[in-house]
Amino acid sequence: MASCCFLTSTLGIFLSLWISIINAEFYVIDDQIGLGRRFDGIGGLSGGGATSRLLVNYDEPYRGQILDYLFKPDFGASLQILKVEIGGDAQTTDGTEPSHMHYEGDENYFRGYEWWLMKEAKKRNPDITLIGLPWAFPRWVGKEQSSPYHNPDVTAGYVVSWVIGAKQYHNLNIDYVGIWNERKFDAEYIKILRRTLDKAGLTDVGIIAADGNWDISIAMALDPQLYGAIDIIGVHYPGTTTIPQALWTRKTLWSSEDYSTFNHNDVGGGCWARILNQNYVNGRMTSTISWNLVASYYEDLSFGRDGLMTAEEPWSGNYVVESPIWITAHTTQFAKPGWRYLETVGNLTHGGSYVSLTDGKGNLTVVIETMTHDHSICVRPPLPPYKVFPQNATFHLKGSFATVSELQLWYSKFDFANSKSTLFKKLQTVKVFDGFFTLSLGVDEVYTLTTITTGQKGRYTDPPNSSPFPKKYLDDFDVRNPSFDEAPNFADQTGVFEYFQNLTDPGAHVFTLRQIVTQRPIAWANDADQTISIVGDHSWRDLTVTCDVLIETVNTGGVFIAARVDKGGESVRKAMGVFFWVFANGTYSVTNDIDGKMVRAEGLSGTRAGKWYTLTLTVEGQYAYGMLDGYPLWKNAVILNPKNGWAAIGTYSFEYAQFDNFQVLAD
Repeated sequence: MASCCFLTSTLGIFLSLWISIINAEFYVIDDQIGLGRRFDGIGGLSGGGATSRLLVNYDEPYRGQILDYLFKPDFGASLQILKVEIGGDAQTTDGTEPSHMHYEGDENYFRGYEWWLMKEAKKRNPDITLIGLPWAFPRWVGKEQSSPYHNPDVTAGYVVSWVIGAKQYHNLNIDYVGIWNERKFDAEYIKILRRTLDKAGLTDVGIIAADGNWDISIAMALDPQLYGAIDIIGVHYPGTTTIPQALWTRKTLWSSEDYSTFNHNDVGGGCWARILNQNYVNGRMTSTISWNLVASYYEDLSFGRDGLMTAEEPWSGNYVVESPIWITAHTTQFAKPGWRYLETVGNLTHGGSYVSLTDGKGNLTVVIETMTHDHSICVRPPLPPYKVFPQNATFHLKGSFATVSELQLWYSKFDFANSKSTLFKKLQTVKVFDGFFTLSLGVDEVYTLTTITTGQKGRYTDPPNSSPFPKKYLDDFDVRNPSFDEAPNFADQTGVFEYFQNLTDPGAHVFTLRQIVTQRPIAWANDADQTISIVGDHSWRDLTVTCDVLIETVNTGGVFIAARVDKGGESVRKAMGVFFWVFANGTYSVTNDIDGKMVRAEGLSGTRAGKWYTLTLTVEGQYAYGMLDGYPLWKNAVILNPKNGWAAIGTYSFEYAQFDNFQVLAD
């Protein structure tokens, strides 16, 4: 009797299976057909605008937790590539990153935070791929010209020195370098860079070019030396498609910058899910790198919260593990660089896509996405209309996978109607019968089916609650983290402000913050003509800013403190606020703009270079007041707009100047 029941039950299972197969679309996964391209990994980009600026200011354990969510294998995003900006002293989206060579002959391989970040990533994943790419260059590199290609040997030497410094001072092996982010490439420079790397013994450091569109693939077909110099064709925001000329090169193709999409609603995660699969399905790109790695900059700057996760409050310790972290895990926790895509990848009949990958040792990972158009729009490029419908999909495992009997299943569902999305949840194992399994696919879903059993959804206890920037803030620049040159929470927007030890002043201003860039860099974005570093809360309205200042440039020098600064990033040239200036020629002015043209008050101050002064700026409602060394210098300047903004310090031009004992009291 029991045997009869067993047979009936087994028959029912097979009957249900075949009914589902009959009503499903059919897809074959077979490594005997052949293997596709090598999978090179999923990555994040730190920089391209000082995007990790606030991360270094987090206290432990929160800073380590954020890094674990990004880089720790089998925990969170488990990123396999870290791309960083080679700092060039210029504005590159949300701020400036310092160069390792401000001027010719100057070398300092401890400026900025990218060295630290690469080491932290490497500590968690020793196999992570490291890439460096310049966005801007110090002026001396171009020999007073506005292009780094003017003296290609000098520029190549500058980039190669960064690679050597990474190894010599931080034991970091850089795997690839780029050319000049999203700017027209110069074929001769690329060939010179290749020769310079080889001459330095860096034959294993590859070149990615040109971090723009696909045009370089056309040039490579006409120039054998250029073809030989380039290891990877990297493009930005390809919209998941390529061009025939790129495929004809037979070079590795990467989406070397992509995403750029807000993470605080699930559309960001949907964008990421769609392009991670379709960059390979449609464009045969074997790596996708997110701009940016982590949204760790003031949110009111350009592209706020565009990272894979958000960490913009070091003062509170709050951070947010956003949906793109778990969408990344659907691929990175179950396929490592060196795995191969199968030829059996493609688009689903009723919308969506699937990719299949193998390590060549019997392991298989299949990633499926069914993201609808409106729920997966990236910031760029425009997404043509398409439809996705619920569907049944039957997969037939053949070749080396014919004997697989079960697959681990990880699942995400974006619930846009109720804001109750399911992210990276492990479901019951999928049984495979005679090589077949069937899934009922809804819309806005992501599936990973895999033979890999090590995946996990890592989790720490919730971080502290979000809170605003402190209304009372003081920094005398005496207490400093020896690993970083920048003062906590100051975000340089034009110029570079570094810790400075004033050995000629044994008095009260031994340790200061100094603006260090004295020539306009070869820019990527539009730097202001004045240098500026912002700090605080963009919502500040009524506040008092106090700072000791030292003008170093005789006759023409000048410095400012400011309140209600409304713009930064690529819009810094248009910044409005309340700017209190003092000059080396003995005058002062109060302006409504960073250019100093909208004057609200002006007069004699008696200030000169080489002497410390204390400036105090108070803004209340529509009026502003200013003091010099504790004495009223001007009052009742009418400031109608802007209504709110950051506090700031800065200089009249690219010039040396020092700041000390900075303080803000906000209402």
